[in-house]
Amino acid sequence: MRTRSLLRTLTTLLGVLFVLQGLVWITDPARAAAGLGMSLLGGLALSTQIGDLSALFLTAGTTILIGARPGRARLLYVPMGLFGVAALARTLAWALHGAAFAATFIAIEVAVAALLLAAAQRLDAER
Repeated sequence: MRTRSLLRTLTTLLGVLFVLQGLVWITDPARAAAGLGMSLLGGLALSTQIGDLSALFLTAGTTILIGARPGRARLLYVPMGLFGVAALARTLAWALHGAAFAATFIAIEVAVAALLLAAAQRLDAER
């Protein structure tokens, strides 16, 4: 019971943080970009950068918040997949395209994916 409560609390906190990150992409994209180690782009690329990254964080965060509720833990597999694939894609960007190896971001994405997997499995057992 205690583990489930901790997982639900951590998962809810993650959801809130990701929703806030998505809102920052809309309200202060220069700050959001800098926080991820990227430059803010211009023109159509700026639209894509803000649109895609705000969508990612807002959707992941909202799905995490809904998935943290009793009986909805299966939804946590969706953001788990997003962050797991992001870690894989970052690694492939380094290996195949000469991108800088983003060890810190990869570690965070793997940790988030692992936490969401554990929460999905343990919280789903409540049903």
